[in-house]
Formats: sequence, C-alpha cells, structure tokens
Amino acid sequence: MTKPVPYTQPFFIDLPWRGQGIQLEAQWVGAPASAGPTVVFLHEGLGSVSHWRDFPDEFCRAQGLRGLVFSRFGYGRSSARTAALTPDYMHQQAHEVLPALLARLGIVQPWLFGHSDGASIALLYASRHSAELSGLIVAAPHLYVEECALAAIAAAREAYRDGALRARLAPYHDDVDAAFRGWNDIWLDPAFRDWDIRADVAAITAPLLAIQGEDDPYGTLDQLHAIARLVPHARLLVLPGCGHSPQRECSAEVIAAGGQFISAMGRDGKI
Repeated sequence: MTKPVPYTQPFFIDLPWRGQGIQLEAQWVGAPASAGPTVVFLHEGLGSVSHWRDFPDEFCRAQGLRGLVFSRFGYGRSSARTAALTPDYMHQQAHEVLPALLARLGIVQPWLFGHSDGASIALLYASRHSAELSGLIVAAPHLYVEECALAAIAAAREAYRDGALRARLAPYHDDVDAAFRGWNDIWLDPAFRDWDIRADVAAITAPLLAIQGEDDPYGTLDQLHAIARLVPHARLLVLPGCGHSPQRECSAEVIAAGGQFISAMGRDGKI
C-alpha cells in the first residue's frame, strides 16, 4: 500500500485514571472533512500507533471516514505502566480507559476496529455500550484462552529472547521490553487461564463483523463460532491462507469487507 500523508501529526491526550495521570499517543487518520462516525482503532497486545502502519488511514479513506489511532499506556510513545498487568487488564481498558478517551475527545457513536487484544477490548466495550456505538469490526478476537494461543505466546517469548523479535518490535515502542513482557507475562500466568469473556459478549446488540484468518496460530475458528452462537446477528468473515493479522496479510479483503459492512449497516450503524 502507498502511504498517504497524514493530515495531522501524532499528538498526546492527558487522561486521569485510577488516581494518576496517563498520557496516550494518538493520531487522526482518514478523511478529515468526514461528517460520518469516527473509526477508533484498538491495537493488539504488542501494537501501537506506528505498528498499525498504513492500514487505519487506508481503511478510513476507502470508507470516506475519519479515524483515531492511539497507543494504550505502556505501548508506543504513551505513558509507561507503573505496575504489571493483571488478568482483568482488557476489562480495565474497555470499561475505564476507552470511555474516558472517547469523552475527552468528544467522539460519539464511533465505529470500533479492534485487532487481537484490541478486538477483545472492543467486544468488552460493546457489551456495556452497544447503544453508544455505530458498530464494531473485530479481527482475530479472543473470547477465552486456548492452548494453541498459549503455545504461540510461549514461542514468541523464545523468539524475543533470541533477539530477532525484539529487534523488530523496538522501533514501535519507547520501552519495548516493558511492552513485550507485560503482554507475554500475563498471558502465560496460570491466573490468566480462566479468562473468559463469552458471558460479556452475549450482551452485544451493536452491529458486529468478526474476521479471522483460517491459519491463525493464536486462536482456532471456534473463537468466531462462539461469537456466532452468542451474537446471532453478527457477520463472520474467514480468510483462507491468512494468519493472525488480517489487516496486514489480507488488507484489501478486510478493507472491502469492512466497507461493505459499514454501508449495509448504514453509516451510523443502523440498517
């Protein structure tokens, strides 16, 4: 993909959270003059603003919408974490940080686009705030912990220790060690094995498109099948020959499917 010039430079958002101030790195992308809903992008467990690369801008320009990309604290150029992640860290992001961020920027009725951990955060947010969303698109979501995911995350730890993965991730984070270890340690913590958001997902009423690669090493297709069982109105897209990052590996298909979904729902999420 070619890289359009962003219409703003990255900026920082100050938020109060649990008695402290946090600063989140953010950037507007897409169509600056759009009157439609903003698309808010929620990154994966090792992601950040820059780690998304061109995809959010390409996606939003294709739909004629404006987008917001931000790095959760502990990632990218955002504030460092002051404590280790706990098993409810995605609930904290969905129920505390994301609502505060949307309120701070005056974003109403957004679309959410989440990948991996970000997809789970989007689902958790929608479980309480469906009426406040235009809809959500989730790629490679996690609803519960699978053995294949733990095996892949353990393999990532080895790749990080060998140095190759660390070198690839370092440009995207001010503190790459803290970013990696925070995600890796909590997923491999025995206390995390019981993490399960299926009961939360069952409460979603917002329009929902769920996408997964057929060859995703971090989750079987039962993650999508669970969404279909719990949210009967959800639409599913399975991508053959695709792994854990559909927005990178099959970007054209994801942009096209996302655009068709948004159009079918109506630009405000209503059929």
